[in-house]
This record gives sequence, C-alpha cells and structure tokens, in this order.
Amino acid sequence: MYIGDIAKQTPHKSAYVMAGSGEIVTYQQLNQRTCQTSQLFRSLGLQTGDHIALLMENNARFLEICMAAARSGLFYTAISSRLTLAEAAYIINDCGAKLFITSFAKGELATNLLNDIPTVKSRLMVNGIVSGYLSYEASRDQMPQQPIADEAAGIDMLYSSGTTGQPKGVKIPLPDVNVGDESTNLVLLSKGLYGFGSEVIYLSPAPLYHAAPLRYNLVTLLFGGTSIVMEDFNDEEALRLIEKYQVTHSQWVPTMFVKMLKLPEEVRHKYDVSSLQVAIHAAAPCPIEIKEKMIDWWGPVIFEYYAGSEGNGFCAINSAEWLAHKGSVGKAMIGVLHICDDEGGDVAVGEAGTIYFADGPVFEYYNDPHKTQESKHPKGWTTLGDIGRLDEEGFLYLTDRKAFMIISGGVNIYPQEAENRLIMHPKVADVAVFGVPNDEFGEEVKAVVQPIDWNDVGPDFEQELMAFCQQKLAKIKCPKSIDFDKELPRHPTGKLYKRLLKDKYWANHKTQII
Repeated sequence: MYIGDIAKQTPHKSAYVMAGSGEIVTYQQLNQRTCQTSQLFRSLGLQTGDHIALLMENNARFLEICMAAARSGLFYTAISSRLTLAEAAYIINDCGAKLFITSFAKGELATNLLNDIPTVKSRLMVNGIVSGYLSYEASRDQMPQQPIADEAAGIDMLYSSGTTGQPKGVKIPLPDVNVGDESTNLVLLSKGLYGFGSEVIYLSPAPLYHAAPLRYNLVTLLFGGTSIVMEDFNDEEALRLIEKYQVTHSQWVPTMFVKMLKLPEEVRHKYDVSSLQVAIHAAAPCPIEIKEKMIDWWGPVIFEYYAGSEGNGFCAINSAEWLAHKGSVGKAMIGVLHICDDEGGDVAVGEAGTIYFADGPVFEYYNDPHKTQESKHPKGWTTLGDIGRLDEEGFLYLTDRKAFMIISGGVNIYPQEAENRLIMHPKVADVAVFGVPNDEFGEEVKAVVQPIDWNDVGPDFEQELMAFCQQKLAKIKCPKSIDFDKELPRHPTGKLYKRLLKDKYWANHKTQII
C-alpha cells in the first residue's frame, strides 16, 4: 500500500517503535520525513538507478532513510556497523555510492573514512555531526513535505562475499512497479504464507543491515502494521516486548532461540507469548532439538524458510510440515528445485548435490561477472552454492553449506579473508580457516596454521596471530582459536583439502550443519 494513503487513513498510528528509547514514529511523521528525504536525495543530484550507502547501528532514522530510498528509485546498500575501516570503505566504493549516511555513534569510523571514499559526493550523519559530515536531520527538515514528482520503486543492494573473499553486492533489477505496489514476491509471500496485514505487530530483534530484518520491516510498513525495533538483542527483553506490545509476528535466527531456551525456566515462563501467530526463522540451519523445544514452548507458530539475498528462489515450511519432515527447510515456493551432481545432471531422490533454482528471478553479483557466471547452471538455473537433497515429497534438506562458508549466529563469514590476512604474518607458512561446532552460534571460526618454525608454537603465538587478524578484519571474521599443524594437506596443484582438517572437528555431528 502507498505510504501516503496509509498516513491519511491512520496518521497517528505507530509505524515503528524503538524498543530501547521508546521513540515512536507515526505514519504521518514517516510519510512527511520520507517525502523530505526523497526531496533531499534529488537536491543532492541523486536520480533513479543511483546508489547510496548507509552504515549505522539500529536507530530511528534507519528505516526512514531506506523507505525514502525505496520511493526514490535508488539502490540502497546497508553496511554492517561492525566492519573495519578497510572493509567499510571497500563496500562504499564498490557499490558506487554517491551519498554516504552514517551516525554520530560511528563518528570515529566516519572520520577515518573521509580520505578513503573519494567518489562519494555527499556525506550525512544522524544524531549529531563530526567534521566532514552534514546533519541528516537539519538537511532533511529544510526540504518540502511533498512527494517528489518522479517517484519510483527502489531496492536494496546488500553485500555477501565473493570468490576471492572480497564482499560482492547482490544486485536485483529495480522493480518495474509503482511505489507501494503489493505484487512483489516478498510482499505476496508475506501476505500469503504469514498473514501480514495492517494488524501486524512485528518484533525486529536483529541488526537492520541484514537482509531479512530490513526487508520484513519495510514489508510491515507497506501493509500499515507496526514494527517494534530492538536496538540490540537481549533474550529476556525480547520476551518482555512480545508481552508488552502483544507482538503477532517476528523474525529470528537460531542463535536467538538458543539464548532464550537457556534462560532459567522461571524467566522463560514469566512472559506471555500467546499473542505470537508467526515466528519466522532463517539465515542459519536450526538444530532439530532446538526447534522441537521452540515449538513445544511457543506452539506451532514457528515458520522456516531457505533463501538468499539473491532472491533466486524461496523454500518454506510451517511447524506441522516440519514435525512430519524434521530437518527440512521446506518446499519451493519461488523457483523449481533441482539437485545436481558436479557435472550438472539431476541426482536421484534422496541423494545430495548442489541446489539449483530454475525459473526464479534474475540477479547478478555487482562488478563480478565471473562470480555471476559461476552461479549459473548450463541450463540457466542458479545456485547459492549450497548442498542438499530432496525427499519423495519434494521437501528440501540442507546437508552442507557453501564450500567453505561459515555461519555463526546467522552471519555469513567467508574464511578467505582471514586466510589472506594470516598468511601475511611473517611466521606463517600456510593456513586454513574454517568453521567448527559452537553450541550457541552454530559455528565459530577456527584456524589451523603451519608455522615456519615449530618452536614458535604456543599460546603466545596463538594470541599474536588472533590480534594480527583483528587489526584488519572485524572480530567476528577472525579465529576464536588457532591450532597448529606441521604440514597442511595440499594437493601438488596447490589445492587445500580443507575437508580433511574439518572432519576431526565435526566427527560427533551428523552433518556439517549443527
């Protein structure tokens, strides 16, 4: 639905509430501010098809800015607020952002970025300013509160890693629809599968720079519902908010389930969660026993899906279906599933292979035609690179993730970046980085290092290497622990047999996904 119409019908209804601060943004305010921000975009020279980037913590301006971009025909790239200077600069430059928006809370990073983002023409900051940035709010408030004359639907362009370990933007064509149109796949699925509508009260416990939280919040606003946005996730606070606001819908990652289940029983049962109609989870596979406990606790309101930022396919499963097909991520709702061997041929039912979607939406990896081509089957099908199998009824089961990708707490981590960093240490001869089991986060980052001199091996060297990695990369991308080996298993061609290293760490687990 068009936000201007929602604002006319329910001007004083809460569009979203910031859970920590209590700040409420009504639909009237959201419509006026997104009109002003759209006008601001045009005044800065931004036209349909241009790119902007934003890097900030969850705050009350985040959704406002993204919604304004979505009604201005822009590609908007939300960047993790946890990245280092070099990582953030790479994405801002790679996406071709003409405007960069950040927050006063990220002031130190923002200052350090000034000399590293030369193609950015305009820089704005919310909640205060530092040198080199203009106030977003002051700039916005100078603008008219009317919609721009050339409104057009914009879309996010979010980043995942490429084949070399450098992040790559997932570019989906701008929607050829009017602003507020409800015919997009995500809107149709949200309405048909999950019952999204104007009465939805949606709890958002995750960082808004991730694809699912960002998109589901915007869908909630498109329907005229209300979002409750947590600045930071806290297990008990999430339960309290469900009771306080009578939350109907929510979206989680399995790590959050684990944390809530580990609360003392008296705390877990202190809060009334009976208002929940839909609790969606994705981003990482959920352990069977965790999901069983969640269904026992919250009832058959747990919904799971399998998809990627690429949007090339979508599988979904509800609680009843999952109880009959435990471990499955569902049937295809968008695209047609094919499980293929290394030669591209379809495998038999029950056999594992690469998961492809046929007849799904198109996408590309921005500035990386090689990676785009790698994702395609000779018949034009596309893959996220995951491994899985189908049962007789067409339900999909994941048996492994992308070749080397690590999923920790729902965050995708690509070990090549850490490997590239650690191999630069003067005392390292070879290195392998991969995921190992972690009861809370699913996986954690592990490194196995072949030292040049075995006499260096010890706790001090381990700490030295971890600190060395964290100088250039976000902490979550760096090893939590390092083991040492006198020789890593490499083929004469140079290929590293990482699976041989991983197997001993996963020996007590049925699959590579715990």
